[in-house]
Amino acid sequence: MELKNQFSKYAKEYQSYNIIQQICAKSLIRELKTKPKRILELGCGSGQIFSNISWEFDFYKAIDGSISMCELHPKAKNLEVKCLNFDSDEFFEEIKEEFYDIVLSSSALQWADNLEKVVCELSKITKDINAVLFTSNTFKTIQKLTNTSSPILDEESIKNAFSKYFSCEFETIFYKLEFDSKKELFDYIKKSGVSGSKELSFKKAKKLYQNYDLNYLEFEVIFVKTISKL
Repeated sequence: MELKNQFSKYAKEYQSYNIIQQICAKSLIRELKTKPKRILELGCGSGQIFSNISWEFDFYKAIDGSISMCELHPKAKNLEVKCLNFDSDEFFEEIKEEFYDIVLSSSALQWADNLEKVVCELSKITKDINAVLFTSNTFKTIQKLTNTSSPILDEESIKNAFSKYFSCEFETIFYKLEFDSKKELFDYIKKSGVSGSKELSFKKAKKLYQNYDLNYLEFEVIFVKTISKL
């Protein structure tokens, strides 16, 4: 998966360029009504969610497709960090005999090759999923200026994938992240990982740099909370 290489390339700098991801991770944990003991996290990155876990747990499995990110993840008692692609048969085989009180995921599942398949497999091992995903409206002005489509799933596709197996609550939030200079803004796009592996041609990138006259970037995220299985 090309995306893994994109994240791995900037893994050591990622902590400085994932402001929105950190906001989402904190919000995700803050909204939990319980303190689950068995936790599975998908797309753990360098530990945005884990660093917000303040209670004792019995077992925590953290999954990420990037070896570099897994190496940066905090280590702890009863924590297992594994480098696996959550879209893969290897991952599905890994979890098929397991059960978790909750599955958590922040700023990761929008990259799923087949989100519906992932949710289906998760429905076999848990009753509760709390996740936040970026939607295709992230960087929407950039897409318009460059005449490109988002590599990220749209809001409706995300809702449909979860709603096939669970009754859910959804909340969509639009963020604007301001920058002091155009250089800082474009550095963020490059190193935050939000743009994925889709890179613009030199011509399109130059045109975008010249024509993008906003001092902020746009992000749209959807919070998903499962209520019950269907």
